[in-house]
Amino acid sequence: REAPSVVCTHRKQHAPRAAPRAPPPSTRGPRDSSFFFVQPVTTTTCKMCGILGIFDCPEGTTQSELRAKLIDCARRIRHRGPDWSGYQLFCKNIGPQKTGVSVVLAASLGMGAGLGMASGGADAREPAMHAIAHERLAIVDPESGAQPLWAAAQDSGVPGVLEMAEGEIVVAANGEIYNYKELYAKLAAEGAAYTPRTGSDCEVLIPLYRKYGLEAACAMLRGMFSFVIFDRRTGFYGAARDHVGITSLYIGWGVDGSFWFSSELKAIARDCARLEQFPPGNCWRSDSKEYVQWYQPTWLTRTSLPDAPCDLAKLRDVFETAVERRMMSDVPWGVLLSGGLDSSLVASVAQRILNRYKASGQTTAATKASGEVTTAGGESQSTDRWMARLHSFSVGLVGSPDLAAAAKAAEFIGTVHHPYTFTLQEGLDALAEVIYHLETYDVTTIRAATPMFLMSRKIKAMGVKMVLSGEGADEILAGYLYFHKAPNKAELHAELKDKIAQLYIYDCLRANKATMAWGLEARVPFLDQDYLEVAMNIDPAAKLIQAREHDADGKRKIEKYIMRKAFDTPDQPYLPESILWRQKEQFSDGVGYGWIDCLRDHAEKHVTDQQFAVAKHRFPYNTPRTKEAYYYRNIFDGLFPSAAAAETIPEGRSIACSTERALSWDESFASRADQSGRSVGVHVSAYDADFDVDADKKKADVSTKTTQHAAVH
Repeated sequence: REAPSVVCTHRKQHAPRAAPRAPPPSTRGPRDSSFFFVQPVTTTTCKMCGILGIFDCPEGTTQSELRAKLIDCARRIRHRGPDWSGYQLFCKNIGPQKTGVSVVLAASLGMGAGLGMASGGADAREPAMHAIAHERLAIVDPESGAQPLWAAAQDSGVPGVLEMAEGEIVVAANGEIYNYKELYAKLAAEGAAYTPRTGSDCEVLIPLYRKYGLEAACAMLRGMFSFVIFDRRTGFYGAARDHVGITSLYIGWGVDGSFWFSSELKAIARDCARLEQFPPGNCWRSDSKEYVQWYQPTWLTRTSLPDAPCDLAKLRDVFETAVERRMMSDVPWGVLLSGGLDSSLVASVAQRILNRYKASGQTTAATKASGEVTTAGGESQSTDRWMARLHSFSVGLVGSPDLAAAAKAAEFIGTVHHPYTFTLQEGLDALAEVIYHLETYDVTTIRAATPMFLMSRKIKAMGVKMVLSGEGADEILAGYLYFHKAPNKAELHAELKDKIAQLYIYDCLRANKATMAWGLEARVPFLDQDYLEVAMNIDPAAKLIQAREHDADGKRKIEKYIMRKAFDTPDQPYLPESILWRQKEQFSDGVGYGWIDCLRDHAEKHVTDQQFAVAKHRFPYNTPRTKEAYYYRNIFDGLFPSAAAAETIPEGRSIACSTERALSWDESFASRADQSGRSVGVHVSAYDADFDVDADKKKADVSTKTTQHAAVH
């Protein structure tokens, strides 16, 4: 039964419709907790989770009403954080004159009251203005580290210590800050030392914000993150998202003037009249009610084309550092291995790093974890035994290209490999749930996410909570097959910049939500800020595809040539030649060519010509161009019926994952603008010459004219 709608509701604007369905019982977490306890910890605790913030609730909103709304909305994203829930309300009477901690929290912390935090109980009828929720997935130090996090009191009488009152700043964060130790050292060196309350890597956000401000703090971070922050001294609140949108975040505007922030659309879709995907690399500030871009790398801001020569050794080194940064975990982890270049390099580098740790006798969080996993055969195995070797995972239809390539790569690298197969029917059965979790109707995202969604469920069932994945390489290194037609380096670089800017709408969205649907975290080394800075400042001429040319070693200059060449070390090979130089295969194609064909056939059976002929009237925004797109949009509209939800997905045509710009690169692209890589003629299994992406529309038009003619006569 729905909780009372007391804040930010816009149901009066729409006829009653079915709300987004809750995740299936298997994905739900433990019972709610009305408040949280803080325990001393010594290692990182803030990982991929779910966050929700409701701010500036209208006058007269009581604590009990706001708490009910907060819990009702937060439970819709509990699949992201099934390990624990943390809720906190804040009263209106905040400001510098108030210090201490609320009565309820004081009991567990042994401190005074008066922070302005709502306490429930007898005060439930008192007003509340803001609320923050956190649904936790514990990757490191699973037994502690509840959120929201609040500032620890610092001794202002000690020179070089950052002045800080107890609880004056509160943060709820999703993600991971890899350089938090270096940032604490920087604070101390600049006379602003801070002793954290927890071992959470995300607690460093509190002193960074206090010392440098929101935008400058974000610019110092290396990691993946989204967070909301509340400053009780001033009443300021804000939100921020990482540089390319690896973690998901939405912003909503309530009709009553309230502001909402959530890791997923489903938590706020019912209560906001306007919705947006929070732009990556930005902060949002309550004092200006506007975004401020904090991510301004040189490759993005410069007006001229990059001109740095391609240093293969530097490219290799910065990538290996990016992989190593992401190998910290106190729970079982592994790598996604499709058998393509990107995931295979991630797996190979991770295995080399593990081998180096073991050879030197190092015991790190990457090689030693706690708990148990369940093998495919049902055997319970300690994590120490599990992590004795790197484990890899792949998925596909029986006989798919990716399964064969992944098996070959895994054997060469030396991973313990777990191939999973799915049937066409299993994929079709999962579509509605995939769209619910992804919160999109984009065709290529759904095609690729469905097998990833199915694989993630099996991985999580084994007890694994984190995987490394290869997203981002194609957008940085011109890896998609349509780049074969790039006319010059200026066009190529402009396309790469736009593709990176759209990652949060497509590939990052898919990787984050398809895995987090089951409480599995995906980390993406190719999107490391330092790797981006090196790779995107290389002269784009080095990324132009010249497949008919060969280098001095006889290697063809195909897509992602510079990355392949950087890891082409015959004396100590990273990968087999056939994998290192394998043609780009989009994930939705690589799992089996029959998958996309099946989706098209399924849509043809469920969408009539008459329905498709009037698609522009039913869906005036982003009108579906194929029956497959119509089928997905129809499911999405049933789950998220508002126009505001539909508008979180941008309009635009694409060929093989391109932007609309690239459609002008080749005359054939206009009629073959399907998202599959097989729509580009250079694919080894390209569609026939008579393939027409507009076939559904032409067929529907003929059917409509025939019907009209019959009616007249």
